[in-house]
Amino acid sequence: MQMPIYLIGYMGAGKSTVGQLLANRLGWKFVDLDEAFHEIHGYTPADYIRTYGIEEFRIKEKYVLEDLAELPIEKVIYATGGGYPCWEDNMDCLKELGTSIYIRWSVEHLATRLMLTDLDSRPVLQGRSKEELMAFIAPQLLAREPYYLQADYVVEAPLGTICEQDDEKIAQYLYAMIQNK
Repeated sequence: MQMPIYLIGYMGAGKSTVGQLLANRLGWKFVDLDEAFHEIHGYTPADYIRTYGIEEFRIKEKYVLEDLAELPIEKVIYATGGGYPCWEDNMDCLKELGTSIYIRWSVEHLATRLMLTDLDSRPVLQGRSKEELMAFIAPQLLAREPYYLQADYVVEAPLGTICEQDDEKIAQYLYAMIQNK
């Protein structure tokens, strides 16, 4: 398995939580690209988009990842933003730089997971009911899946009732997968 590892997927898929759990287990570094963007540019991605627009954000976001990729750290897990793989040649870039892993959830599960978070921290989701979230997520996920499915590995998230251990189960699965490669 080529290092580093890039976790991709829709918002709420658990990229940051799973990435941190996995990095801790492996003794590797973890980088959340949204947090790195904030540290470098002084804006959260949401604030940057509100101020400068999505196109300018995507350009800067790509530079952040490319700059981090040049650091002499091999054993690192990156959690990308949900839209990162879907812009220009970013998915090709991820595959060239390391190993990409898509954490795949159904629309209903993503909506349920997002309802358990602070929706105010995600401006496009503020004030939405679960049904409204599902109506918002479904077409976006449909449009993004062709990019996400280009990942080196696709991890199907647990089915059934959402529980706190889901991210831990995914991290454990990925840990075993990495150890066996």
